[in-house]
Amino acid sequence: MNQQTTNATLLRRFAAIFYDLLLLTAVLLVFSAAAVAMNQGNAVSHPLYYLTLIVISFIFYGWFWTHGGQTLGLKAWKLQLTSDDQEAITWKQAAIRFIAAFPSLLPAGAGFFWMLLDKDRLTLHDRLSSTRIIRLQPQPGTPPG
Repeated sequence: MNQQTTNATLLRRFAAIFYDLLLLTAVLLVFSAAAVAMNQGNAVSHPLYYLTLIVISFIFYGWFWTHGGQTLGLKAWKLQLTSDDQEAITWKQAAIRFIAAFPSLLPAGAGFFWMLLDKDRLTLHDRLSSTRIIRLQPQPGTPPG
């Protein structure tokens, strides 16, 4: 795959996050519906339920990140997550990235906006996990899109 190593812009990152959140929300809703059904139709508010939602979310992102570096959102926006040396990321890097993304959201997405000041245009969780999201270049002979 011919790829340029230009780091993704903030706008493309947010667009990919939006796509991914739509899919992840559907996955979590299916799990939640099953949990409510097993709880005789009552809402579930046990700490283990919330922990399971977080674990499912990590497995969702971690699997895509470690198997090709592209979630549905990253693929749609022609982005790919790689390690700093352009290799596939490890589960350890995925875990660090997933955990570090939470503080990146607070306050007001400061860890994401960090990339506007960073010389390499990396977010806080990119730096902490030794990963980066790159924009893929189309291969010669393929139509743009």
